[in-house]
Amino acid sequence: MSEKKVLLKRPNKEIYVEGDRLVKKFDSSFKKSDILNEAINQTRVAEAGLNVPQVLDVRIAEEGSYQIVMQYIKGKSLETLMRENPEKTDEYIEKFVGIQRDMHKYNVPLLNRTKEKFTRKLYEANIDGNIKYELLMRLEGMPTHFKLCHGDFDPSNIIIGEDGKDYIIDWSHATSGNGSADAARTYLMFKLRGNDVLADKYMDCYCKLNNTTRHYVSKWLPIVAASQSVKGKPEERDFLLEWATVVEYE
Repeated sequence: MSEKKVLLKRPNKEIYVEGDRLVKKFDSSFKKSDILNEAINQTRVAEAGLNVPQVLDVRIAEEGSYQIVMQYIKGKSLETLMRENPEKTDEYIEKFVGIQRDMHKYNVPLLNRTKEKFTRKLYEANIDGNIKYELLMRLEGMPTHFKLCHGDFDPSNIIIGEDGKDYIIDWSHATSGNGSADAARTYLMFKLRGNDVLADKYMDCYCKLNNTTRHYVSKWLPIVAASQSVKGKPEERDFLLEWATVVEYE
């Protein structure tokens, strides 16, 4: 058996490499349905033609933990490259947005719908009833699209492969919907980490390459923030709720 190389270890999840396979191991705090949904999402996206690691197996380990086994992609994440080559930040941001734009051209109809997911989350969100109503009405009025949305599109989830190809990983939050909602989520992730300069570079580049306005993408921000606050990390919740409640309504 190949030696196990741990890439990420958290209290409830471990990711490691064995030979040419990557294994994501989940503890009992994860719902079986969520684990299977992630594997199904990734398989559906792969079948649509995107460069993503192929899912090879979903198995139960001896201690009862569920594991997703997939193809291991050799390379570096875009996040690592940005950290190692800060002078190329603008170049990498443009590449990052280009990959997202190309992803949004795909339609994977069997994925969950973005609007339906946000509606469920908004009903669960612990926010003022009037604000919740305003967000639900705003969501209902937003254009309905069927673009492939990642839901966690981050430089750490882009692998620049040694084979010269770009791979997108971690499809647990994938939906079919409006690309600008996906962009709003990415923008908030940069802001959550205090990367305000990078957040603005990303937003400007996204709007330019997609011929859209910052105002339109920003209309998704309170919806996405409120939705993310439901299962967000406790230390992020106040930040997300501020975005959900402070943004001016129209």
